[in-house]
Amino acid sequence: MFLSVFDMFKVGVGPSSSHTMGPMVAAARFLDLMRASPFEFAGLRASLHGSLAFTGVGHATDRATILGLAGFVPDSYDHDRAEAALAAIAVTGTVTPEGLPTLRFDPKADLIFDYDNTLPGHANGMILMATDAQGDVILRQVYYSVGGGFVLTEEELAEGKDTNDGPPVPFPFKTAAEMLEMARSSGKTVAEMKRANEIARGCADSFAKGTARLWEVMNACIERGLSTDGILPGGLKVRRRAKAIHDALMAERGMNLNAPHTINDWMSVYAMAVNEENAAGGQVVTAPTNGAAGVLPAVLRYYLDHVPGASESHIEDFLLTAAAIGGLVKYNASISGAEAGCQAEVGSAAAMAAAGLCAVMGGTPEQVENAAEIALEHHLGMTCDPVAGLVQVPCIERNGLGAIKAVSAASLALRGDGQHFVPLDAVIETMRQTGHDMHEKYKETSLGGLAVNVPNC
Repeated sequence: MFLSVFDMFKVGVGPSSSHTMGPMVAAARFLDLMRASPFEFAGLRASLHGSLAFTGVGHATDRATILGLAGFVPDSYDHDRAEAALAAIAVTGTVTPEGLPTLRFDPKADLIFDYDNTLPGHANGMILMATDAQGDVILRQVYYSVGGGFVLTEEELAEGKDTNDGPPVPFPFKTAAEMLEMARSSGKTVAEMKRANEIARGCADSFAKGTARLWEVMNACIERGLSTDGILPGGLKVRRRAKAIHDALMAERGMNLNAPHTINDWMSVYAMAVNEENAAGGQVVTAPTNGAAGVLPAVLRYYLDHVPGASESHIEDFLLTAAAIGGLVKYNASISGAEAGCQAEVGSAAAMAAAGLCAVMGGTPEQVENAAEIALEHHLGMTCDPVAGLVQVPCIERNGLGAIKAVSAASLALRGDGQHFVPLDAVIETMRQTGHDMHEKYKETSLGGLAVNVPNC
């Protein structure tokens, strides 16, 4: 089992890795399939199913699909160019992706939200179709957006192809127990083993540059969120709060207010800044998803700005350790809210962040595993019930509380010796089972929970 740091952390666009980035990636893959095909195409169609249908408008799935079929991809997304393209497509009813002829695609007629037919492989399913001059479908592919921007065809999902192919890696752990055994026998930290695996699959120089860029984008997202106010799009009229909270915290610095709990406000405001940017459709890094993108950057920023002796030289170790834990969760359970609820998103993010913080504060591999276990265990059962299908309520605040839990979990683990009662593998399996048993209305469909008990206007 191998999932790269750059699989777990992907630069993309908000508001959702599964509902925005995933469909855009799927569309790009379908265009490549068309380019490799001998057929002559004249048009495109798309249908969205399951959670992609129920919360697609609030998650901008329609926009992402249209733009993806027009040739846009998440990591080079340009907002102004995208808006111009959407306006042109609405007028012409055509798209002109590179390497293909002008294709008929009227979003009002050719993009279908199918609320009645859920595809069998995953809650986030979509069908992309290409037609000939007569309008007959001559190429069709089913895609599943399985969380965190990962996309699989129905054939790949059936084959269990959810990891990177490539040469063997020196530490191929697929469970936390295997990870700890390899750490003991090798004398290496989790980050050192993960780094060795990454280098076995690529270049050390490009790896260092890649991880540096990940933190650069994460931190820039925090800074934009801390300096921007106003109303978030989508119709709920949710006001951005990160800037006002940050301004107040900055004004209180140096004042003896006898309020030690304000450190929690710092953790929360960093996370909220990211998720307000995500809700506005800004550039974020999946960590491991967009809906949970604020937890890990907030904990890393907390470490750098508030922990004595913190060093930027530890950023790579933080990301490596977090990615190792995220890979275990994804491989053995899920990071998809539509599949397992928010325990799979914010819960996974908190486990990853707790492990990363524990590692850079000198934790042993056993303490790192304990930190991840504590953080994930105390998110078990958390539902995904976004109001109006928007990644705003309760998602923004939930990331702030996820960051606080992550720091607390790391602190508790560091107070111990790594020995604990519940192993991380058991919690991951419990999360998988809980997600399987959870009613569909609590899994990113906006058909239950807060989504039906809070007015949408």
